[in-house]
Amino acid sequence: MERFARDFGLRDQVQRAAVSIMANIAEGFDSQGNKSFIQFLGYALRSATEVQSHLYVALDQRYVSREVFDDLYQQAVKVKSIIHGFMRYLRNVERRT
Repeated sequence: MERFARDFGLRDQVQRAAVSIMANIAEGFDSQGNKSFIQFLGYALRSATEVQSHLYVALDQRYVSREVFDDLYQQAVKVKSIIHGFMRYLRNVERRT
């Protein structure tokens, strides 16, 4: 993990993508309606996919072990599943303007 920490570019990209997940959910929550909220959740979903992509780079560069990769990747899978579920919920509840 020390080599990963020294790869400032990749480390910062992973951090920005992870923070973007949370920021897009928050921004969507403050939107004016479900349609807009769903759009921001889509951005959050894509940021989670970006994290997964960067994890492959970290694995290929041997910055993380397969065990660490699998754990972090599965956490991203769970986050994406939750976001997908929230999007389905918002599509089915009474529409906010």
